[in-house]
Amino acid sequence: MAEPLKSMYNEEFLRGFGEKIQSIYPSFDLNGFIVTVIDKSWDELELKARMRRITETLGAYLPREYEKALDVLFAIEEDCVGFPYLFFPDFVEVYGQAEEHWDLSMQALERFTSKSSAEFAVRSFLLRDPKRMMSQMMTWATHPNEHVRRLASEGSRPRLPWGQALPMFKQNPVPVLPVLELLKADPSLYVRKSVANNLNDIAKDNPTVVLDTARRWKGTHPHTDWIVRHGCRSLIRRSEPEVMALFGYAEPMSGTSLTTSSSIVVAPSELSIGDHCELRYELHIREGEPAHIRVEYGIDFVKSGGRTSRKSFLLSDKTVLGGSHLTGTRTHRWANLTTRRHYPGEHRIVLLLNGREIASTKLNLQESIDSGPPMFPASD
Repeated sequence: MAEPLKSMYNEEFLRGFGEKIQSIYPSFDLNGFIVTVIDKSWDELELKARMRRITETLGAYLPREYEKALDVLFAIEEDCVGFPYLFFPDFVEVYGQAEEHWDLSMQALERFTSKSSAEFAVRSFLLRDPKRMMSQMMTWATHPNEHVRRLASEGSRPRLPWGQALPMFKQNPVPVLPVLELLKADPSLYVRKSVANNLNDIAKDNPTVVLDTARRWKGTHPHTDWIVRHGCRSLIRRSEPEVMALFGYAEPMSGTSLTTSSSIVVAPSELSIGDHCELRYELHIREGEPAHIRVEYGIDFVKSGGRTSRKSFLLSDKTVLGGSHLTGTRTHRWANLTTRRHYPGEHRIVLLLNGREIASTKLNLQESIDSGPPMFPASD
């Protein structure tokens, strides 16, 4: 079994990092730093808690003056690139909130974000002074570096995974929209993905805002069209009528179905948590004009209290001729994820066409001996 992601923070990593600091700041107590970080509680700390422990210990072992401590980190930043060094921007979040440090902290976040990412660190600044911070985001949105432009969008996402939620933007996302406007045709796919994810976040609380934006943006630029489509994915999954019409999905005519027959079968129909099954589906599209269709399967997952919650999985999204016969298979794995824990019970599985149920089956999931979560988080 693979090691958990938090294991990247170990004594070997800390010693290598500390030696980089010592090369610039000779009085750095490397052994004291390591001993303080890896104390008796270390093994119990998860990834972000370990990251914060490193940050706070750096604050104790670097120069007390924030400006001088940053000078040390600036001096080694080119040798500290990648995910493990998220504690660089975290250092700014923890120690750079004072009013007199604002400009320097913004410079530091701008520098560090291209080495790892400052998307988490900016959020405490947004929560403290959203108007001022969004003005900074507007500046970053025009930066020549794609990492900095992405920070403007990613940092202001209302529901950033692993990050603090931004309740003021969940309630009213209007302050975020000018930033997204600046980035809606960005040449970088890295940036465009962030803009789309930001829109998708907004859609979960304010679908009308996203639908209005999608109407306004659609057809203005190929890059923007990609963002619109990806940013509306949650609305499409929910089969919101207006968004389905916007993207040209076929609708039943005069109360008739889009299909003449359909089925979904699961094998085996009984299994244990951690196992996998095979889903086989089939559908016949009605005769007539070509139809733009989205075929999904949905699972009504049993939750801890016995209630259910549906998640849909895409099978196909395309335009087909009238009278088409579609078949396919899909393997579904029932291993626990960090974002989804499975519980025993009867799970209803449905075949969906443009958001409407057209067939269903059931699967009985049983407890396994080892049904704990995996060592790595699920991808977003």
